Amino acid sequence: MEYRNKLVLAPMVRVGTLPFRLLAAEYGADITYGEEIIDHKMVKCERKVNDYIGCTDFVEKGTDNIVFRTCNPERNHVVFQIGTSDAVRALNAAQIVCNDVAAIDINMGCPKSFSVSGGMGAALLSKPELIHDILSILKRNLHTPVTCKIRLLKSTQDTVELARRIEKTGISAIAVHGRRVADRPRDPAKWSEIADVVSALSIPVIANGDVFEYDDFERVKVTTGASSVMVARGALWNASIFSPAGKLHWEDVKREYVRKSILWDNDIKSTKHTLREIIMHYSSLELSEGKSVIKSETLADIARLYGEDSYYQFVNANRPLVNGSTGQLL
Repeated sequence: MEYRNKLVLAPMVRVGTLPFRLLAAEYGADITYGEEIIDHKMVKCERKVNDYIGCTDFVEKGTDNIVFRTCNPERNHVVFQIGTSDAVRALNAAQIVCNDVAAIDINMGCPKSFSVSGGMGAALLSKPELIHDILSILKRNLHTPVTCKIRLLKSTQDTVELARRIEKTGISAIAVHGRRVADRPRDPAKWSEIADVVSALSIPVIANGDVFEYDDFERVKVTTGASSVMVARGALWNASIFSPAGKLHWEDVKREYVRKSILWDNDIKSTKHTLREIIMHYSSLELSEGKSVIKSETLADIARLYGEDSYYQFVNANRPLVNGSTGQLL
């Protein structure tokens, strides 16, 4: 896993599932992070090869609940992100999936209450000893590269000190979101403070924040000195942001996301959530499209809405369409 000169898809809850990751990679993303998966949930899973879809599923034991789905085409660039507050539990979760992904990442930046209240995400930023324990035990016991993603602390000095401590665990790279926990998405990312972290470390730093056009990748890299650049909202709104040829029309990108969701039998809640986010950026959920997405109950409903009914029927009448070993269409 190489972390220098890479364009990176950030982890996004309910967005970073298999279809969206493959969509971003198709447009040019070099590394794609999955959505954060809580360790409590992952340790209850078992690995199952899904020959019907052509993928590998991690399914909660005793249920049909697919917690994480991946496939061979993304094996060398997908990052599995764990939400955790316990070193041993984090290792147990990582060991279940580490042979099917390119790297394991620990979420240390999510400010959402569901994460912080459980001692995970940004709550870890105030617990450097626990951070050290989690990353160290993963590094000692996994052959898979280990990384983490943090936010800025109250002062630049605090952020640099934490980053240096993290580096000493021997992890492969660190991603830094250029906002503090209390900052809102509309607040500008503090690229200069990411630059201070870059200057203090020898491991690759992945800069995250305020990337909305392809040219922003280079702009952030030059300004911060970071090894690579990560994008979240810019990719959510138009995944073709990774293309050096320029962004495609968002309607075309959205349609391709729908087709990939059908092909990989994506969870309907995840598909609807992603579509709603795209629609809200360009239009309104109060218009007919938005209302129809909200009312949709199955992928078949989504297919009909976007004129992909024939594709949906073809895919489901001819499965498996994907070779689970090679990832190639049959």
